[in-house]
Amino acid sequence: MQQGNALLKTHITKRISLEDKEFEHFLSFFSTKIVKKRQYIIQPDFIPGHRSFVTKGAMRAYIIDDSGNEHNIQFAIENWWITDYNAYIYQKPATMFVMAQEDTTVLQVSYENEMKLKVLNPKFETFFRIMAERSTAYMQRRVIERLTLSAEERYEHFLDKYPSMVNRFPQYSIASYIGVTTKFLSRMRKGRLGK
Repeated sequence: MQQGNALLKTHITKRISLEDKEFEHFLSFFSTKIVKKRQYIIQPDFIPGHRSFVTKGAMRAYIIDDSGNEHNIQFAIENWWITDYNAYIYQKPATMFVMAQEDTTVLQVSYENEMKLKVLNPKFETFFRIMAERSTAYMQRRVIERLTLSAEERYEHFLDKYPSMVNRFPQYSIASYIGVTTKFLSRMRKGRLGK
């Protein structure tokens, strides 16, 4: 558990300056949760009560369309946050599944505790604001890439940006994330290996 706390501390202090006592106070609003492989922490129609910081393992967030197809929205490995952000922020029923891809350990902050932290210390509020800004920028980049890059370019970008994820998530999840079929991704991978 200490390793997870240290990971969160490093993550936070890259964004804001905190004294040790301030971090301990911040951390006291979190709880540790161990999630087994294929276990869900969020499911549609339930209001998500937490946002989760991954300290060990891997998770993914996805939706299922009317035809039963999965569409991966987000991956999270160590040092990443995950939740159904729209449902969490507005405290309304989720539309996504958030599932552990591996046995995973997370540090979770409840919606209520996050609201308390933001009031308690301006630094805490600044941290959550920075996270929101970065998340918004990330989602905008994803939309633009989806609209302007070819499938091959999106795959190359994924490999360059997230090389550690390639062997941690199934091929169909990666294909869905970059917006191609599994068959198409398989062809791209074979072509890449043949070069």
